[in-house]
Amino acid sequence: MILLDGKKLSTEIKAEIAAEVTRLKAAGHKTPHLAAILVGNSGASESYVAGKIKSCAEVGFKSSLFRFEDSVSEKELLDKIKAVNNDADIDGFIVQLPLPKHINVQKVTETILPSKDVDGFHPINVGRLMQNIPCYLPATPFGIMQMIERYKIETAGKHCVVLGRSNIVGLPMSMLMARNTYPGNCTVTLCHSKTKNIQEITTTADIIIAAIGQPKFVTKEMVKEGAVVIDVGITRVPSDKTKSGYKITGDVDFENVSSKCSYISPVPGGVGLMTIVGLLMNTLKAARKEIQF
Repeated sequence: MILLDGKKLSTEIKAEIAAEVTRLKAAGHKTPHLAAILVGNSGASESYVAGKIKSCAEVGFKSSLFRFEDSVSEKELLDKIKAVNNDADIDGFIVQLPLPKHINVQKVTETILPSKDVDGFHPINVGRLMQNIPCYLPATPFGIMQMIERYKIETAGKHCVVLGRSNIVGLPMSMLMARNTYPGNCTVTLCHSKTKNIQEITTTADIIIAAIGQPKFVTKEMVKEGAVVIDVGITRVPSDKTKSGYKITGDVDFENVSSKCSYISPVPGGVGLMTIVGLLMNTLKAARKEIQF
């Protein structure tokens, strides 16, 4: 069993990004600039945004954080997004989800310029992904693709089962793994909460990408010998063994599943770190104007 070490891999890729930033600046280009809009003070969102800002500093990016209270009006938030769209110094930006219920997430997503949509959620980027046209990939699937590629995992002709159909992970992941490229060229089955006999399907999978949002959903009985298992899940579950009173758990029962795998990603220390790398890579592309809209 080989561990898909997100910590090691993300450190290597960040070093590559930092070297490219140094080259860009030496050639007279501006410093890549990533901005984030944070609404409210959710502990998880605060933590995610802090991690992104820290990573920007590590690779030499400039970063900005715009904060709003939960009570912010939809108009005020949209006006800020439009202002960031028009700020030539900001190459890419994200609006941290989730948002308060009175704000229309779809409207927020569509207001972000596709050329600055480094989260890869705008319908234009999603449509381009579908047609295999250059676009900003959603950060988590982008990070997973990097993980697969850099560990040289064979994908052509393999059966890939994706658990979960979210717009953020499951759906784009299924499209990427089916594309006529590497990583890709898989036969893909997309399972979700209404799928019957999931175990019958997963036991035929060469690759399982678990993004269903249920702690330890994937058990030993659901995995065939030699499968590749990538765990996207991240859930806080109560624990009397930690100071915080909780621990982070993935969608895979790692302790029991890992012995059957050829490759497996841990939680924490796996896909979560690669998600931030995907965001940084998208921002670097935006700074270099690699994708034309």
